[in-house]
Amino acid sequence: MNVDRHVKPPFEAVVARHGATVWRVVRAVIGHVDADDAWSDTFLAALKAYPQLPADANVEAWLVTIAHRKAIDIARGAARRAAPVADPPDSPAAERADAHDLDLDAAVSALPPKQRQAVAYHYLAGLPYAEIAVILDSSVDAARRAAADGIATLRRTYPRIDTTRNHE
Repeated sequence: MNVDRHVKPPFEAVVARHGATVWRVVRAVIGHVDADDAWSDTFLAALKAYPQLPADANVEAWLVTIAHRKAIDIARGAARRAAPVADPPDSPAAERADAHDLDLDAAVSALPPKQRQAVAYHYLAGLPYAEIAVILDSSVDAARRAAADGIATLRRTYPRIDTTRNHE
């Protein structure tokens, strides 16, 4: 049987294959509380745009780009609507996170935005620095430096982190 490598898989297969990566990225970029919304918004937008996506496109990079934009939209919206409450409601995302995840979330959240994004996109999504540079609208060297600075900070503030990844 001859299979055409340029035929796109069904969208359900894309979600199954890349859903966890998108989840880790949005959680690292905007935190576990808003990650559910960013994840859903990402895949809703991707579903609408998927028919126009070229068959040979890098789907993971495409999804991370959408996730980046949706996370920024949610963060901006939250900043405009923030209202203090005495007892915030429980979040389904909080139930999935254990203490280790929350410590890591706090350490990653404390990073400056470009470092946090570069670390998430490279170490969680596995994107090469060239694609991260496009997402962050910076140079490859700046993306690499932001990730390196972020990891250096995490090594100091969160010593249990595993940063082993194949660097290109």
